[in-house]
Amino acid sequence: MKILVTGGAGFIGSNAVNFFLEKGFEVNVVDDLSRGFKELVNQKAEFFEGSFGDKKVLDKALKGVEAVIHFGAFALVEESVENPQKYFKNNVINSVVLLEEMRKKGINKMVFSSSCSVYGEPEKVPITESHLLNPVSPYGETKKAFEKILELYFHSFKMNSICLRYFNPFGPNELHKPETHAIPNFIKAVLRKEKISVFGDGNQIRDFFFVEDLIKAHFLALEKIDEFGFEVFNVGSGSGHSVNETINAVFELTGKKTEIQFLPERKGDPKKLIADTKKIQENLGWKPETEFKQGLKKTIGFFENLSKD
Repeated sequence: MKILVTGGAGFIGSNAVNFFLEKGFEVNVVDDLSRGFKELVNQKAEFFEGSFGDKKVLDKALKGVEAVIHFGAFALVEESVENPQKYFKNNVINSVVLLEEMRKKGINKMVFSSSCSVYGEPEKVPITESHLLNPVSPYGETKKAFEKILELYFHSFKMNSICLRYFNPFGPNELHKPETHAIPNFIKAVLRKEKISVFGDGNQIRDFFFVEDLIKAHFLALEKIDEFGFEVFNVGSGSGHSVNETINAVFELTGKKTEIQFLPERKGDPKKLIADTKKIQENLGWKPETEFKQGLKKTIGFFENLSKD
């Protein structure tokens, strides 16, 4: 099977490209490199530089493709608050351009990279897929909006899609600029002997899980997509680790410590985010296989090798 991976030069996208190539898929990649890194793209994939909202790029990139794994999006919450128009244009309007080009070519399968940000401040945890959708940022609203568009495209045009609502994936290849995610920032600070900045008291609970497990969820979703037509699933560990606990695990695994600077709490930062993963376990047979510290160890190894280059 030939697939297109949008955002395939980014953190999760590049890991997905590697995984699907190993499974024997042919893989095309579209990425404009505004956030991604060409060096992360596996050379066995066919790379098309440009936006997933550019019809000319898509005309070439979608040739022979049977399904799309759609990671391409801007994903910085604070930036989305500062520039919501940029986020709605890229994450929603460009994504509709992609859908329309797929429809013209008779491609009717998409696995979409959604986010737990669609829930906003949770009323109770663990969070189930039936929880009220109440995003507190334009970024979260773009994910919610495109999920609804995919549902409409299924009912109107029989375009099948599965939306995976990620909680807090981490792992190798996480090279965002700027980096806003906790684990890579903690690891880099420790390796560089810099201060770790923590917003609030560090007791916030997050559902961290390893990127390789996340990619397996995409693979299983693609395998069963025609059975569901349209569906949404949470993807997470189903358990949580506090920020302080995570920092201490990084200290333990690196054998190094650094100063922790506690900053004022960020507005809109939920105290506790944990996924209820019963639905994806029952319907796709997915559950995370990588133990938290095992995943951390692999991630630390990636950043240690990077610092040697």
